[in-house]
Amino acid sequence: MHADGICRCSWCGTDALYVHYHDTDWGVPEYDSRALFEKLILDGFQAGLSWITILRKRDNFRAAFDGFKPDVIVNYGPAKIEALMQDVGIVRNRLKIESAVKSAEAFLKMPDFSGYLWDHVGGKPINLAYDGLRQMPAKTPLTEKISKDLLQRGFKFVGPTIVYAFMQACGLYNDHVVTCHRHEAVKKLTR
Repeated sequence: MHADGICRCSWCGTDALYVHYHDTDWGVPEYDSRALFEKLILDGFQAGLSWITILRKRDNFRAAFDGFKPDVIVNYGPAKIEALMQDVGIVRNRLKIESAVKSAEAFLKMPDFSGYLWDHVGGKPINLAYDGLRQMPAKTPLTEKISKDLLQRGFKFVGPTIVYAFMQACGLYNDHVVTCHRHEAVKKLTR
């Protein structure tokens, strides 16, 4: 129970930005391929960091990465990569930046990225019923399968743990704990 009297997943803490993200964005089913690409790339940048770090820099990332338009990112050359390495508004990790370019290339070879992802869950979110964070796995057999396939297609920074976090964020898994006010609300958002 938070100070405002609302039950939420404990991971969002009390930071206003984090609470807002939890209450409005996290777990909401996303079907737009470009938006899914953005979230996958951001989850890759989060590897080794906390999500709040990425969340605080998300608008800067969007500006620096041209709105996460894969057809633009795929053409990033050495000068753009160097400019990104100097951008204090993002996570300046050369491997992650170069991986975003490789992932854009892989994305553009897929005619329907959203359909590809949603087909793995039968077209609708998997509604889980965890009581707390300790019950949630870091990965699942499904995220291992998707991770392996994405890697074979040329995506980078898409290990099974990253894919699990991505699937939670994009609503392929509804992992709001059952006591969270968003659990049932998100459940109702299924197409």
